[in-house]
Amino acid sequence: MDHSGQQFEQYHVIKKLGQGGMATVYKAFDTRLEREVAIKVVRKESIPPEQLERILKRFEREAKSLAKFLHPNIVPVFDYGEWQGAPFLVMAYLQGGTLKQHIGQPIPLETAVDWVIPIANALNYAHQRGVIHRDVKPSNILTTEDGALMLSDFGIARILEESTTQLTATGMGVGTPEYMAPEQWQGKASEASDQYALAVVLYELLT
Repeated sequence: MDHSGQQFEQYHVIKKLGQGGMATVYKAFDTRLEREVAIKVVRKESIPPEQLERILKRFEREAKSLAKFLHPNIVPVFDYGEWQGAPFLVMAYLQGGTLKQHIGQPIPLETAVDWVIPIANALNYAHQRGVIHRDVKPSNILTTEDGALMLSDFGIARILEESTTQLTATGMGVGTPEYMAPEQWQGKASEASDQYALAVVLYELLT
């Protein structure tokens, strides 16, 4: 379902930016604060109906936790809400694209390391606060207009992790297979799982 043109509370949805297995990202306009934002809407079909109420409550807890993050390399979370039973996060909108757009040809070692270090710092910040990303990949690493890298998409995989069995049964696994550490397939994500995924990103950049 495409929500373009709809109104989510004070947010006017402008256009779809991308879609993954668990959520869809839109560019939107905050009519209250008059600024562009990005809205990540969890796909309702990725949540078993009998777990919806519990997932929504967990979503609220996680959103409040993520909103407290203050790090130059983590995309800030501004707000959260629910639209027709689908939870959504409101984040900063960055116009520089994603790191995925730079993959396809080998990147010089020095450049690749310079790109990865800020993301490693962001993960270290989150890990010190007890949060594991669970879905580190190039499409979740965004760039600002001046070229700074920021890690996005904290929270979605964690919020839905309790439903791993049901999601996998419907073909909606938690995480992205190419970047998932072996233990993630058993629902045992750790800090090392994020480090593994970031190492895969670095390998991709270099090769």
